[in-house]
Amino acid sequence: MTNDTDPKSEQTVDERRYRHLISHINDAVVEFELVDGNPVVRGVNEAFVDIFGYDTAELQGESLNEWIVPAWHSAEARELDKQMASGAVTTRQVERKTADGLREFLYQGIPYDHRAPGIDGLAIYTDLTDITRQKRQLRVMNRLLRHNLRNTINVLSGATARLLDEFDERAETPTQLAATVERAISDLETLTRDASDINTVINATTNDPVIDCVPLVRTAVSEYARRHPEASVRTALPASMTVNADRRLRFAIESLVDNAIQHNPSDGPTVRIRIERPESAGWADIYVDDDGPRIPEEQRRIITDDAAITPLQHGSGLGLWLAKWTTELFGGKLSFTASEFGGNSVRIRLPRPRGGR
Repeated sequence: MTNDTDPKSEQTVDERRYRHLISHINDAVVEFELVDGNPVVRGVNEAFVDIFGYDTAELQGESLNEWIVPAWHSAEARELDKQMASGAVTTRQVERKTADGLREFLYQGIPYDHRAPGIDGLAIYTDLTDITRQKRQLRVMNRLLRHNLRNTINVLSGATARLLDEFDERAETPTQLAATVERAISDLETLTRDASDINTVINATTNDPVIDCVPLVRTAVSEYARRHPEASVRTALPASMTVNADRRLRFAIESLVDNAIQHNPSDGPTVRIRIERPESAGWADIYVDDDGPRIPEEQRRIITDDAAITPLQHGSGLGLWLAKWTTELFGGKLSFTASEFGGNSVRIRLPRPRGGR
């Protein structure tokens, strides 16, 4: 029988308690050894496997950063590793790559001063994705709908009042007033459609979807070429490109094309959709390029989460939010740069299935 007062026995009891806790905690936990400053996986709990989607055998002895850190966050990961090596406990909200795409986590890095040979610390990842997105979606929907509906109703009300006065004063032609009313009604129809599509995305579930996005893009291009013959809608597409998504991906593509055409004052807007495979393995990029005015920087920063949503700063419509949330539904990321045409280049980055073409 084991002597409970024996220090070795107490250590064994502590070890069992520790392992019991780690194995049953709902957060993803990974133990690692720092090898030349790089965290090498020595063990993960079941929650890590469930959340990140990678088997223990795949990760054992592998660089943790190469598996879960997106290439564009490598500098941030190195900084966290340095803090871990210095013995500091670190907490930060981070974006990490799972087998199903990008998700947001509360990262907690905890170094060991002693535990077992070959293990320098552990990291705990608490999944914040659904909570963070839902709170942001509710704020956006509330402020945008209130703002846009109020403005459009004011336009309709003012135009109707002037139309009634027109019979007496003839200040504006009925044709001009009718055009104003028609534009306002069209704006309401677009707002209603986008809100309906967003509701579909917000309440959607995914079950490891895979789709060839090239036919989806071709269908969208054909539709918009038919609706807007004045626009030049081009493509630069590979023969095929499978991504982790389903047909709801069309919400993102169509909203970006629609945004590029509707917000371009030119008589002949140019829009190009191209699909490329980036240097970062496991991803596919869908670009929508245009020659219209640049999307205001503040609006871009709000969409990409780099600026706070306030009553005065929340964007001007639902189209870009629809593209963002649809992309995020499939574990992807939306970003903005300038196009070679002098306008906008909006990128939908999506994860690709393993071994996909």
